[in-house]
Amino acid sequence: MTTQNPEITQYLQQWKNGNQSALEEMLPFVYNELRLIAKRYRSKEKAEHTFQTTELINEAYLKLIDQSGTDWQNRSHFFAVASRVMRNLLVDHARAKNYQKRGNGAEKVNIDDVALFAEQPDENILALDDALNRLANFDERKARIVELRYFGGLSAEETGEVLGVSEITVKREWLKAKAWLYSELAG
Repeated sequence: MTTQNPEITQYLQQWKNGNQSALEEMLPFVYNELRLIAKRYRSKEKAEHTFQTTELINEAYLKLIDQSGTDWQNRSHFFAVASRVMRNLLVDHARAKNYQKRGNGAEKVNIDDVALFAEQPDENILALDDALNRLANFDERKARIVELRYFGGLSAEETGEVLGVSEITVKREWLKAKAWLYSELAG
């Protein structure tokens, strides 16, 4: 995220305390950062993907503002939640599209076809989501690192800030998570 705005944390605290105008004041900063996250994600997709950047941002924002009771810690916490929301939206969209197209079954794919490294169709999002859920069963932090870096577009430094670990730990676990996902998705 290129725009580092510490005021977002203040707006989040005011919003949590019931000040609705804080949400309106925060909107331009948050919307621009959500747009950057969505653009990073969309840049990894095929051009014919049906879930447009603006649609993804708007859906994510609507879900985020519904969480007014959340105990927002800071801007990093907000964007970590935004990453999870975007992941869920993309997975739900892929499931709906996959259901319409081929029924419930998503085929296994090679990790090289997944957007961690290249373009990815909707079916790969489903395979990645399933693999991330399995990874989270035994290593939640590695799964969160993948989620924050891939779905959230966060850098290693930003991911470390969200998770409370060093940047080098994020980089090391990111490599291990990618290796595990490669093994898992390659079958």
